[in-house]
Amino acid sequence: MKRSSGLLISCVTLLVACSNRVDHLGKAPSFTSPLESTEHSAMLSPGLPATVERRRLVDQASLWSGQRESLLGDRRALQRGDILTVVIEIDEKAEISNATSRSRNGAESLQVPQLIGIPQRLDEELPDGASSSDLVSLNSSSSAGGDGSVTRKEKLTLRVAATVVDVLPNGVLSISGSQELRVNFEMRELLVNGYVRPEDISRQNEITYDKIASARVSYGGRGQITDVQQPRVGQQVLDMVLPF
Repeated sequence: MKRSSGLLISCVTLLVACSNRVDHLGKAPSFTSPLESTEHSAMLSPGLPATVERRRLVDQASLWSGQRESLLGDRRALQRGDILTVVIEIDEKAEISNATSRSRNGAESLQVPQLIGIPQRLDEELPDGASSSDLVSLNSSSSAGGDGSVTRKEKLTLRVAATVVDVLPNGVLSISGSQELRVNFEMRELLVNGYVRPEDISRQNEITYDKIASARVSYGGRGQITDVQQPRVGQQVLDMVLPF
């Protein structure tokens, strides 16, 4: 029973791990359907308005109305289903270096050349060349040293359109954006998620990544080249299980 359960679990694990590879087996990777994304759902159901609009007919006829379609209207993303541009410009460099050194020397010696004649009597019983005049002699030495350094440099410049998927009770906007670009047999993916304040969105309907709370930015890809660069599933399982 245990053997069959273990075999079943192994088969399911292998099927799940290989599902991504089967997608582009002998062909280019498939695009993710935009109809299944959270952005599409947000655009279909924009949600209820925060306030009841009044004098709609008068505002539509006026050139200086406060509506978003007017000449001076605010066209920034403010409600569910709106689209804004996320600007990701990361140029960071960090260097950390430290060194430690420690040393210690110690020596202890106990000599009894004249102790009521006891050493002389003991020397008669000891083998030739042995002496009890220096009964105890200890020497110790220890040293330790360590060096460490960390150098990291990251540079990334991206722009992606994101959709407001939800408006929280405090007015904060939950955004989500995805972008896929396929070149030959390799798919480049860009995913962005997080929370932004409406007042942080610029008049150009843009927001930088450093103003996104709980920002999650993923830049990677999938395809035949990525599969070759990654270790096999069995090797990953062994690396996780084996203690050595």
